Amino acid sequence: MPLSARVLAFATMCVGMFIALLDIQIVSASLRDIGGGLSAGTDETVWVQTAYLIAEIIVIPLSGWLARVMSTRWLFAASAAGFTLTSLLCGIAWNIQSMIAFRAAQGFLGGSMIPMVFTTAFAFFEERQRVAAAAIIGGLASLAPTLGPTVGGWITDHYSWHWLFFINLVPGVFVTIVVPLLVKIDQPDWSLLKGADYLGIVLMALFLGCLEYTLEEGPRWDWFGDRAILATAWISGLAGIGFLWRSLTYANPVVDLRALKERNFALGCFFSFVTGIGIFATIYLTPLFLGQVRGFSALQTGLAIFSTGLFQVMSIPFYAFLANRVDLRWLLMGGLALFALSMWNFAPITHDWGGAQLLLPQALRGMAQQFAVAPTVTLTLGALPPSRLKQASGLFNLMRNLGGAIGIAACATILNDRTNLHFLRLAEHLNLGNEAMARFLHESAARLATLSDQVLDDNAAAARQLWALTMREARTLTFSDAFLAICLCFVIATLLVPLMHKVAPPKAPSADAH
Repeated sequence: MPLSARVLAFATMCVGMFIALLDIQIVSASLRDIGGGLSAGTDETVWVQTAYLIAEIIVIPLSGWLARVMSTRWLFAASAAGFTLTSLLCGIAWNIQSMIAFRAAQGFLGGSMIPMVFTTAFAFFEERQRVAAAAIIGGLASLAPTLGPTVGGWITDHYSWHWLFFINLVPGVFVTIVVPLLVKIDQPDWSLLKGADYLGIVLMALFLGCLEYTLEEGPRWDWFGDRAILATAWISGLAGIGFLWRSLTYANPVVDLRALKERNFALGCFFSFVTGIGIFATIYLTPLFLGQVRGFSALQTGLAIFSTGLFQVMSIPFYAFLANRVDLRWLLMGGLALFALSMWNFAPITHDWGGAQLLLPQALRGMAQQFAVAPTVTLTLGALPPSRLKQASGLFNLMRNLGGAIGIAACATILNDRTNLHFLRLAEHLNLGNEAMARFLHESAARLATLSDQVLDDNAAAARQLWALTMREARTLTFSDAFLAICLCFVIATLLVPLMHKVAPPKAPSADAH
């Protein structure tokens, strides 16, 4: 196949991966609008995002086996067609129940497109071309969820929440038509359906689905104090043990856990897990801070965090230049260390931080995402034989999403627990001996008295203002704690990079390559 055709095919598949990843977070800034439009409460509306995540995290590790059964060509085309159709159905959903069902189907179909782009890049390209392809994949894999809240907030403010899903229709149809015409790298093998590990599939679905539910809902419902969370945690734990046993003892497991024997692959999965924590947890924390503490709208929040994506895009050509000349382990170490530095720069956050104050840490994070994700792809998957690449790619991508789920759950728990602690510590200093507090209460009550003759009510209102200010500062300190926790994860990951096998810079491609 000519290089131009391979590039077009790869670019088309990247479009499919991008819209599937974008839809993870595109609704996050607009859940209130969706709930209002469908007359649903907060507890129901949150499932618009949770259903997508659960379905996606189940199908990603399955995609390798499905690609061997249907072929990469037809699985990707079918997934793109289904994703497009379910996007249309989400846009015209008539109640919250139909929306949740369509979002689950959308996540299942979209999730299967993500790992196939990774394997196709290694099938289409060699040496230097692979480095460029890995740079693009790494950029898109971290850029799409980063841009999700920004794009979603802008669409909702200027049009309506329905267009969060309708924007998928044109690129979805394009991908559905073009991929079958250009992507021809393998043949379907329907005989694999006979000896398939269906018990392993069920155990994996129970393990990952219940784990995702536990992680998503646990922070909201006091973790194991809630019976449903406790039940799903037990089911996930038992199913996970059964899945591990089945995968390691069955002749043809649905997920190739034996690939973890390869040091680079095992470490690469860990780095993918940590970058998932960094990418998704900061996407969760930053808009939450801007909304709760600063009171920003969805659009204001999107504009304030847009710099991350901008600096990441600017880093792609710089990374591609260095990746052909420098040991990828050094680039990976630099990317992870830069991510840790970014989180360290988030830590001094105060209640008046906005887009200007967030610019430096977000610029560092944008560059770090490119230098942390792209070399991990090449170091982890590049050394595997083609026969193991499809199934291993699903596991590799799963780790990133799993890291994101665990990172968000951990950060939500930190916000819940540490806010109360910081509030109590701040309140200890708010006593009659605190002259600044007494002056604040007196001035606030006097200012309110000009609007009312009820002195007691004015004093109570001043006390409420003091409570609100204290809670604001407690929340701000808690966000700092969460960023420092993420920073620690990246420091540990940075120290482990030298354990990976050295990979020499790619040689120039031969004249007859492909």
